[in-house]
Amino acid sequence: MEKVERRTVTYSKTTITELMIPSYANFGGKIHGGILLSLIDKVAYACASKHAGAYCVTVSIDNVEFLQPVEVGELVSLHASVNYVGNTSLVIGIKVIAENVKIGLVKHTNTSYVTMVAKGDDDRPTPVPALVLETKEEVRRFVEAMKRKELKLSFNEKMDETKNALDLEGELGILKGQRCLIRLDEKGATS
Repeated sequence: MEKVERRTVTYSKTTITELMIPSYANFGGKIHGGILLSLIDKVAYACASKHAGAYCVTVSIDNVEFLQPVEVGELVSLHASVNYVGNTSLVIGIKVIAENVKIGLVKHTNTSYVTMVAKGDDDRPTPVPALVLETKEEVRRFVEAMKRKELKLSFNEKMDETKNALDLEGELGILKGQRCLIRLDEKGATS
């Protein structure tokens, strides 16, 4: 099979629509967040694999925020597109829409970004086609994905620095007024 050097965003756009059934509901009668995460992962895989022409695996799911609850009986559509590509990685943007077909109510419930890596037959990361950007919206999404990547890297570095520099004894004061109770054994370990 000939390796493609570049593909448009439109080439791999993917939509999955699924009816929310009672077995997907939690004890509060709303759809489990885990069901939605599974569908997000599924549509991200379909979109990424189509663009890459290869098997893809999930590296991270960013910005999962449930804006509105999803109800039993609603149709949930997950719209996925490639927002960014690196050498072997892809960022898939996913917009989740729930529709109550009985009353015609349509609501945006989630936007998430899934980072995937393409794998070759040897199970090693493999290059993906470059992304052809044909609209200002596609350019904006590509640049935003780059910025999100920079911010995530910066945050992770700062978090590592914070963890490495943490002086637990010196930080106990910041716990005053927090909703926690500290019980340490004689050796200083939590019990």
